[in-house]
Amino acid sequence: MNDQNKTSEKKEDEQNTTVESCSEDYTSGPDSESKLESDKAAPETDSEPEEEVVDYQEKYLRLYAEFDNFRKRTMRERVDLIRTASQDIMVTMLPLLDDFTRAKDNGNDDIQAMKEGMALIHTKLESSLSSKGLKLMEVKAGDDFNVDFHEAITNIPAPSPKLKGKVVDVVENGYILGDKVLRYAKVVIGQ
Repeated sequence: MNDQNKTSEKKEDEQNTTVESCSEDYTSGPDSESKLESDKAAPETDSEPEEEVVDYQEKYLRLYAEFDNFRKRTMRERVDLIRTASQDIMVTMLPLLDDFTRAKDNGNDDIQAMKEGMALIHTKLESSLSSKGLKLMEVKAGDDFNVDFHEAITNIPAPSPKLKGKVVDVVENGYILGDKVLRYAKVVIGQ
């Protein structure tokens, strides 16, 4: 009941203010016509800024939705790229896997034939990887130690004075993919 009384009081107050404003606006006198004209012009100017605000809000919402769609699409594309990034190299490796399977299933006791088969598979693997941009680092004993390409696993006394601070032995070859070092060459350094 209390809420109904408040709303009815508000309606009465609004009606009273409307009646008062109407009586002020339509009083007779020299300014009465100018008041009427200004009242007619006022709603038009008030509606224009409101329309502009609505336009800007709509443009903002559309732009926000567009950006949100762009963000979601790029995230989806990035996830797909990560999932299928290795697909190209895997397709290249499948024939090699088939070759190893055939060699295993062959069961030939001829050691020379097995060596030749492994050498062929090794050559095929190297050519497949080099076609994808993989290169073997050229490191040999006597080369200067370069931290950009080599990883020192140990230091030993240099067998000769010429090998001090240089590569004495290559334990594991390094590889470069494009311009980036994929794996550093593991070397022994002369001290």
